[in-house]
Amino acid sequence: MNSFQLSVNSFQLSVITGSPARLSVIVRFADDIRYSLFTTHFSLIMRYLLFILLCFVWLPTISQNVLTLDEAITTALETNYSIKISKAREAQAHNDNTRGNAGMLPVVSGNAQKIYNLTNINQVFFPVNGTVRDPLSLTGINTNNSNSNITAAWTVFDGWGMFATANRLQEIEKLGKTNVKIAVENTIAQVCVAYYDIIRQKQRLKAFKNALDISKTRQELAKVNYQVGTSSKSDYLAAQVDFNQDEAALVGQEQNLQNAKVNLNAQLLRDMTTDFNVSDTIVFNKNLALSQLKQNIIVRNPNLTALEVSKQIAILAEKETRSLRMPQLDLVGGLGYTTSANNASAGFGIKNGENTALNYGARVSVNIFDGHNQKRREQNAKINTTISNYQIADLKNQLLAFLERTFNVYQNSLKLYNLEAQNLKIAKQNVGLAFERYKFGNSTPIEFREAQRNAVATESRLIEAAFNVKITEIELLRLSSSISEEVR
Repeated sequence: MNSFQLSVNSFQLSVITGSPARLSVIVRFADDIRYSLFTTHFSLIMRYLLFILLCFVWLPTISQNVLTLDEAITTALETNYSIKISKAREAQAHNDNTRGNAGMLPVVSGNAQKIYNLTNINQVFFPVNGTVRDPLSLTGINTNNSNSNITAAWTVFDGWGMFATANRLQEIEKLGKTNVKIAVENTIAQVCVAYYDIIRQKQRLKAFKNALDISKTRQELAKVNYQVGTSSKSDYLAAQVDFNQDEAALVGQEQNLQNAKVNLNAQLLRDMTTDFNVSDTIVFNKNLALSQLKQNIIVRNPNLTALEVSKQIAILAEKETRSLRMPQLDLVGGLGYTTSANNASAGFGIKNGENTALNYGARVSVNIFDGHNQKRREQNAKINTTISNYQIADLKNQLLAFLERTFNVYQNSLKLYNLEAQNLKIAKQNVGLAFERYKFGNSTPIEFREAQRNAVATESRLIEAAFNVKITEIELLRLSSSISEEVR
């Protein structure tokens, strides 16, 4: 017998032949395989060349379409509705913070009126000293009178309540600024999470593409082995099924990436279909110190600052309420002008008249007894101050506890990331070894598929660990009110 050995794509095929005719059939089959492989390789080479050409053509466009985190944050700060609402309320508080609204300025008001009368008269008179006056009967008698005045009142003392009101209005304006800061920091945190979620989905898409490439290579290898008779058709069909599964997973991941982009576009108030690219990596800040974060929370956390301002507002409201016990002194004055015009035939004593009056003085008012309502109001105002103290202590406790939990998650996520990074190296080596063994028939398709699944799962866990590190880092920076400086 003659022995024939054919090298096909680095795989050795040994064929024992018994006749020249049988040998020629095998040679033609081998030539067909070589032609098929050459055609496939040529097609792949042309695809790579086309891809490189497109990269050169579209590289400027792609680079222009990259959205950086700083650009996303800048756009969000300009368009976010929560920030706009907070700024509008801050503007309202600024408009209310005036001396006039605090009651420190005089109040001047003016009034004017003119009244016309149409009168019918029918009078019978009593006799006077034996003389009887003829009856008087008139219709359509026109008379008119006018009255105009200007009054002024100026509270010069109200138990210092106006000063407490002025300070309270200042604190309310300060609270509006603090609420704007809260909205800004929350917006930055939301944009960061959405941005890094896109990076996460992009990395997962790359991992799925790599898995699909491996499945494609395995499918082609299984097809060649089946065609040359070194493996069964079931192995080839199983490779096709696994390839289809990986392709379906890739399609689903492409949808996840698109949805993540839609989420960020919504936060930036852009067209939901706007496509863009982001960076490929997530960089960690591994130098966060728990002690510094705690100090920043106590000193800088805007939510805690807002409660401190609310406490000051409650204290000032308490002073305003107590001032109502004190007498109130007002300076008052007024200028009045009155005219009248009567029909002389109607028998009125005055035909035309004008009066001008100027009045001024002081007015003192004091609350002597109002059914103990003043005492009740003072007690409630004091209770509000006590509630503010409780709220500050409660929020501080909650923030510190949440900081501890978040910092623990941050540290554990870093450990998991380092562990999964090591696991991924091992898993990739295992896939390479499993592929080599499968290629030479020393491993079953199930063993190779299991190694591939482990590698994909390990890489997915690594990506999730990296994302968890970053979002906990963002939350720590938000809690400590350092996010505006650290992430940009």
